[in-house]
Amino acid sequence: MILTLTPNPSLDRTIELAGVLERGEVQRATAASQHPGGKGVNIVRALAASAIESLALLPGDADDAVVRALCVENIPHLTLPIGAALRSNVAITEPDGTTTKVNEPGPTLSPEQVAALLALTVEKSDGAGWLVLAGSLPPGAPSDFYAHVIDAVRAAYGAKAPKIAVDSSGIPLLESLRSAPDLIKPNGEELAELLGTNNGAELESNPTLAAHTASALLTRGVGAVLATLGSKGAVLVSKDGSWHGNGPAIEAKSTVGAGDSALAGYLLSTLRGDSAQACLQQAVAHGAAAASLPGTMVPSVAQTNPAAVVVTALA
Repeated sequence: MILTLTPNPSLDRTIELAGVLERGEVQRATAASQHPGGKGVNIVRALAASAIESLALLPGDADDAVVRALCVENIPHLTLPIGAALRSNVAITEPDGTTTKVNEPGPTLSPEQVAALLALTVEKSDGAGWLVLAGSLPPGAPSDFYAHVIDAVRAAYGAKAPKIAVDSSGIPLLESLRSAPDLIKPNGEELAELLGTNNGAELESNPTLAAHTASALLTRGVGAVLATLGSKGAVLVSKDGSWHGNGPAIEAKSTVGAGDSALAGYLLSTLRGDSAQACLQQAVAHGAAAASLPGTMVPSVAQTNPAAVVVTALA
């Protein structure tokens, strides 16, 4: 079972334009959609689409729009009531797949609510194969919250603790490194930010450089790095080696949730006992399939084509 924690979930609304976004102008949308969102929620949506046992943990009241949407879509979830409305995010997509996002900060959690969310995560981690700590942190949560969760889960279960992945950015991701997660999933920009070297665009255009940069994180205790590189696929770096996975060119419709789907593909592949190279293939295939879908739709494993992903070993 794969458990995810999304401390700052959202209702994600995607607006599709027929042309280029023009700042300050009135434009008509060709389509619009909305789904419950947040990285961990998106991961469970993708896993549920492939009938993989999973559960999304998140704050939210039973009558909140995000929670109601989870019920409508039959997404496995468990919520912690907080007495406040969750946030809404808006993504505007252009015909070439360029996506502009406006994300709200989210409701402020009290110290007691933060502690309750941590306790709930520890409780539900019993027997899980993976725990994914995903997304931004809401106001009120300390910047090292993910590190505290990792430490608490491992203290509770010892050798039986689930493997832990972190998919976040900025200070929360940086702070999580001190607790040595088993996997992190940055994009090029987040990887550059972590190490204060190069820039995101440079890493996304050069998989070898991205892998070399990511390898520095292994010396800080990180088990593996799955770095998504947009149209260049992804690289996987671990103590066993480094690989670049690249799929055929696609017509991108929306990049919203593509990274989340890539991580979902990687995780479900690990549950099958696949090799590192096969896990990378499935991750890239899942990300590409998600980018090919409109709005915030996520693919099932049947909609992916890992055989079309070429994996190359990197020095």
